[in-house]
Amino acid sequence: MAIQWFPGHMTKARRQIEDKLKLIDVAIELLDSRLPLSSRNPMIDDILRDKPRLIILNKADLADPEATRKWLEYFKAQGHVAYPVDASTGTGVKDIPEQVKLLLKEKIDRQIAKGMNPRPMRALIVGIPNVGKSTLINRMAGRNIAATGDRPGVTKGQQWIKTGGNLELLDTPGILWPKFEDQNVGYRLAVTGAIKEEILNVEDIAFYAVKYLVKDYGSRFKERFGVTKLPEDLENPDEIVAVMEAVGRKRGCLVSGGRVDLEKASRTLLHELRAGKLGRFTLEVPEDQGSL
Repeated sequence: MAIQWFPGHMTKARRQIEDKLKLIDVAIELLDSRLPLSSRNPMIDDILRDKPRLIILNKADLADPEATRKWLEYFKAQGHVAYPVDASTGTGVKDIPEQVKLLLKEKIDRQIAKGMNPRPMRALIVGIPNVGKSTLINRMAGRNIAATGDRPGVTKGQQWIKTGGNLELLDTPGILWPKFEDQNVGYRLAVTGAIKEEILNVEDIAFYAVKYLVKDYGSRFKERFGVTKLPEDLENPDEIVAVMEAVGRKRGCLVSGGRVDLEKASRTLLHELRAGKLGRFTLEVPEDQGSL
């Protein structure tokens, strides 16, 4: 199933970001730690051009820590400053102003050398929908000032927000890109909830998640859902269906005649996965990037 989603407000968001570039000193690019490359909008490089950038791997509490370590090394090798945070609990968030200050050190030093009193640093926060931008802003501001939600497309406009550490933030709506060149990217985004479920076949997304979880986190999957037999051939759809039916029976997703409601079972599995009930997982690692 082809997954595409590019609402009109996202086209508008891109124009708004481009219009505000002259007002900002640095961009804070927020990625999902569970899928850092798939959650990285390929248009962002073109939009931000040569602006200094800080990469934040958010939702690190939900990601496989060993995989996150590999991603930090990967971005460092690419010449980027990156580190993980958990915006929901605040872990790592207090260090962001200092990291921004380090990125802008030369500019600040020049201002001081000229006898100028440096103005507050201004940062633009960018990222795809549902990656946690508003949660991060609220945490940094110390108050609920940006709208949050567990669905994509919550933030519609832009606003300057003052935080501690002499830093001002500009919130922006999340923007996806018009076409996923690799459908695996679309599926990974769908698994984590970055794309509205209303436009997807939820069973396809759940089946994709099952194939990945069985391959890399099989024992954990069996323990969570009480599944006794995992698929031996992950490319055999009948075996995936059999696992989903087992999940559905364990979760009581039944209809008349004792049949499993696969749609309900799929929604249940995805909900538990996104809520972290299967433990910490990552859907891609740097060594797999050739297949992203």
